[in-house]
Amino acid sequence: MTSASTRAPRLLALAALACAAGSALAQQSAAYPAKPIQLIAQQPPGSGSDAMTRVWADCAARELGQAVVVQNKPGANGILAINYLKSQPADGYSLLSIGMSQMTITPYVYKQPPYDPQHDFDGVAVLGTSPLVLAVPPGMGIASLADLQKLARSTPGGINFGSPGKGSPAHLLTSALVDKLGVPGTHVPFVGEGAGLTALMGQQIHAMTLVIGTAAAQVKAGKLVPLALFGAQRSALLPDVPTIAEALPAASDLARPAWIAVVAKAGTPPELLHRLNAVTEKCRGGDAQYKSRLEAMNVTLTTSTPGDARTWAARDAAVWRPLIDKLGLATE
Repeated sequence: MTSASTRAPRLLALAALACAAGSALAQQSAAYPAKPIQLIAQQPPGSGSDAMTRVWADCAARELGQAVVVQNKPGANGILAINYLKSQPADGYSLLSIGMSQMTITPYVYKQPPYDPQHDFDGVAVLGTSPLVLAVPPGMGIASLADLQKLARSTPGGINFGSPGKGSPAHLLTSALVDKLGVPGTHVPFVGEGAGLTALMGQQIHAMTLVIGTAAAQVKAGKLVPLALFGAQRSALLPDVPTIAEALPAASDLARPAWIAVVAKAGTPPELLHRLNAVTEKCRGGDAQYKSRLEAMNVTLTTSTPGDARTWAARDAAVWRPLIDKLGLATE
């Protein structure tokens, strides 16, 4: 039996170890970042998500005085990138840029969710929001949703519509819209928005929902025809494009912009999350290059705290999960 006289030295030794560990952690946090940070991008180079990721990386590197290196790990609509993040230490040196898709939709289109947005990540910041646009290629005689509806009804099997991947906002929004139009449609997933855009402009698919920053340049070049904006109000970037409520009042509930955030692996020290959040806020509030680059992509910047990524995810999942169930989109 252990006596009080032998327990005391052990307790003192454990306390000393705990103090030493706490001191080492405090010193490590104070020195952060002492080496380059890797920022994982879940979409391929050239995509809208990748472009936003690189803007944050550039500004964060300037503010931190340390390189922020973007590592593209596309595939399975972000699942490959998420699995990679989960394999890394929770030390603030591996971060992930993640969209509304991966935080609120992707896990729930699988009957066995591949990850849990509320428990697998610690938030750094929500960077901003961006509306989505449904577009078709020119030369098909489609200038409105009514025209698309007629085409779908007259085409065996209906229309083929693309997205950057299964479980993306583009996938869910277009699936829901096709359902509201009462026409058949087949989802064609691509690895990233760029591949789908190429197929759309080549008329390999009939329609695709795109981030407005991606769509606008092609619309102005005459390579795409926009049909509706999934937002509550029209965009100055494409002022003649009706909102989804204007184009189809029955689909007004689909006016939901996409958003992008930066997260870390769950268990990352809170002081590092707050440091990275402060850097993000400094970029948003005082870095003209950061603001102009994102605003050129029609991203509306938003102030945020580290907890907002989970809060926003829970809010939007409450809308998307019932819709996924209603449309029967969940698969094995």
